[in-house]
Amino acid sequence: MGDNDRSGAVGGGELDGFRVGHLPAGVGAEVTDFATEWDDVTFATRVWERHVDEGYRVDLRVHVLRGARIADLAALRDFLGEYHERAPDGGKWDAFPHPDGPGLIGAGEAFWLVEPGLAVDVLVDPEYHDGPILAAVARAVTRVGTGG
Repeated sequence: MGDNDRSGAVGGGELDGFRVGHLPAGVGAEVTDFATEWDDVTFATRVWERHVDEGYRVDLRVHVLRGARIADLAALRDFLGEYHERAPDGGKWDAFPHPDGPGLIGAGEAFWLVEPGLAVDVLVDPEYHDGPILAAVARAVTRVGTGG
């Protein structure tokens, strides 16, 4: 990926109709894309990771989710809770007004509903990237061709 500069000054390219406009400083150089499906929702995923003594550590994940099950923000929150195997009321979530739609943000994760059936989920390693960094990265993941 030619524009994937680990300094955080340059973005992470396009993923399934979204531009990853900002990467955290020091994000790993190993970049992998995946296409998967889980419980009738398709995922286009990009992962940034780094080699560490124990193997690899994931620094950042961006998922673009598509599926009728994601009808509103509550349905998205519930779906992601199941997908990430969280307790039904797990986590503290704050409102996250993203330029592309309403969302929620918590420790290491921000997600938002772009429109019914389309959402984005951004996860950082909370041990290395605090809330303001997560919010900055997530706000810079914007839909291509909508002025974002």
